Amino acid sequence: MVQSAKLFVYGTLRKNERYHHLMNDCTLIAEQAWVHGQLFDSGQGYPSLLTSENNREKAFGELYEVTFTQLELIDKLEDYVPGRKNNLYERISLTIYTDKGKETAYVYVANEAGGKLHPIKYGDWKLDHLMKNRPEKTHYFAYGSCMDTERFLNANVGHFFKKVMGVAVLEKYSMKYTFSTSDGGRADLIEDGGRTEGILYEVPYEGVEYLFKREGFYNNYYRPTFVDIVANDTVIKSALTFHVYEKLEEAAPPIHYATEILRGSKGRVSEEYYRHLIHSLKKLNVKIENINV
Repeated sequence: MVQSAKLFVYGTLRKNERYHHLMNDCTLIAEQAWVHGQLFDSGQGYPSLLTSENNREKAFGELYEVTFTQLELIDKLEDYVPGRKNNLYERISLTIYTDKGKETAYVYVANEAGGKLHPIKYGDWKLDHLMKNRPEKTHYFAYGSCMDTERFLNANVGHFFKKVMGVAVLEKYSMKYTFSTSDGGRADLIEDGGRTEGILYEVPYEGVEYLFKREGFYNNYYRPTFVDIVANDTVIKSALTFHVYEKLEEAAPPIHYATEILRGSKGRVSEEYYRHLIHSLKKLNVKIENINV
């Protein structure tokens, strides 16, 4: 039997990054994973992680199952030698958090921050790149109420969302209502093996900044993250979308919010998925008969 281990990665080994080819034969367990710790920019094209006992500090990345042969290759990349005293990184076991629960996995952590390391403010190396580089155009995967263009128009930001690339499919995720507000639940993506349809936009960076504010990013409501989606039979890599920080039990959304979802999706997503949205709302006892789209 081939022995295996779990490995959490947070930098150049992540999907669509420079050394991800070393993970090609590894099994992805969760791409929405995190660990208690703080990320730092090394200034040399890769991040470093320091562990933390502060439960408010999170470092985001991906969790894989790897064979020990594959792990040896990654040890070489990280210049890690078991038992050596002067390793730049140590490979230790930590608790990893995913949408499905906790796992124990290996993580490469820095021995110390050192003078050349700079904190990565929001704990996500890919997000840090987006915010620093401010690209002229970004692919954005909208699901839930963000499919509703009427809300963009009411907020006077419709010009940021003019370029619609079409319907897009996100595999291995379900849309559920796990973000709780005073009047009910709001939509979220759960990495549980399901399937979610949405709308793909190409937006300027000003549109990205609007989304950060709308989704409550700076208040730790929704976290910007990156997913591979399929639109028009083409894989779009590392599209921006949003994932709830603190997921709670699913709760029925209010009528006005359910209206936005159905209004934004009707005639755009597949008929099968539209029926799925209605069925999901009915299961939560939302009075569909009160919705006019």
